[in-house]
Amino acid sequence: MNKWKKNMMAAAVLLVVCFGIYMNWMYTNSEDVADLTDVLDAETVLSENGVIMDGGSSNTDANVGTDYFAAVRLSRQEARDSAVNLLQEAMAYGDSTQQQQSSAQLEKIVQTGLCEAQIESLIIAKGYADCVAYMSDTGISVAVASPEGGMQNTDVAVIADIVLTQTDLTIDQIHVVEVT
Repeated sequence: MNKWKKNMMAAAVLLVVCFGIYMNWMYTNSEDVADLTDVLDAETVLSENGVIMDGGSSNTDANVGTDYFAAVRLSRQEARDSAVNLLQEAMAYGDSTQQQQSSAQLEKIVQTGLCEAQIESLIIAKGYADCVAYMSDTGISVAVASPEGGMQNTDVAVIADIVLTQTDLTIDQIHVVEVT
């Protein structure tokens, strides 16, 4: 009977983790919250190599860009913190199989976070004012503050090169979004 309770508790925790991830996905895809690929009314430019660059209209408020980056980072961190807490609970109360699964999921979250941080740091080191990267199972979206004169194909190439060197993704899985 005690083992049954442990299994039910672990299953419930995993269910809550999955629900949290689903709700985060729904929240980030809602109309009220900016999605990395739908940041602005944008005209999409697709280059020969498959990298997508979105260019948008200018905003009059200079803080919109920095507020956007801060909001996306905060949202991403809150979702990860919630998932990590639930996985840690599953590891503490689950059986060895559930502990291994939770540990693998936790490791994936940590690796994804580190990779995103490295990509963001390298892009900023290349002279861009700010950026935020979001990796998913299907690819990566990188929102970059618009450089002076707007985003050019060479800018997209630099960003794509950074992503390609830091990940195992292919060029068609990279989406670059210009935030103006």
